[in-house]
Amino acid sequence: MNNPFLIGQNIYLRGLNVEDAQGDYPSWLNDAEVCQYSEHHVFPYTKAQAIQYIEQLPSQKDRIMLAIVDKQSNTHIGNITLLAISSLHRSAEFSILIGNKAFHGKGLSKEATLLMLEHGFNTMNLHRICCGTMISNTAMQRLALSVGMVQEGIFRDEVYKDGAYHDTIRFSILKEEFNTKKQQLEKHV
Repeated sequence: MNNPFLIGQNIYLRGLNVEDAQGDYPSWLNDAEVCQYSEHHVFPYTKAQAIQYIEQLPSQKDRIMLAIVDKQSNTHIGNITLLAISSLHRSAEFSILIGNKAFHGKGLSKEATLLMLEHGFNTMNLHRICCGTMISNTAMQRLALSVGMVQEGIFRDEVYKDGAYHDTIRFSILKEEFNTKKQQLEKHV
């Protein structure tokens, strides 16, 4: 393992490094299929932009972005983020992207999400973590529900993508809800 920060059964999370920009990471944000439900893939994303983004991450105190790495192959397969971290409200927004399509559908998103929620709630002392996705992104909705999040609402025409407006659906989970359910959730990873 290469400098793990949070360790799971099949994956580990570590800080992004400049070498990640030399790998597949920038290409994920240029892939229409990978980005079909995100706000990426509007402008081309270059290695230089990835390097610049990675270099400024340590100075940003309102987000934590980690690389998701497959333990068996030591392959960087995606990124996971807590952003819009508010120390006043003890809240954050959650985001995940499995960019390497060879690792789609293997349950690794759930494992990474549980690691990040555990860290957010029980290390960073957050009270509430939320996420949102386009209403057509059923995989993200299943992920949110599978980690104990509850649906909060639907935001009409919130995202413009591929020539049309799309509704988004929002989910959240509170610290006490997560801690009550986490043993049960971890059995199903």
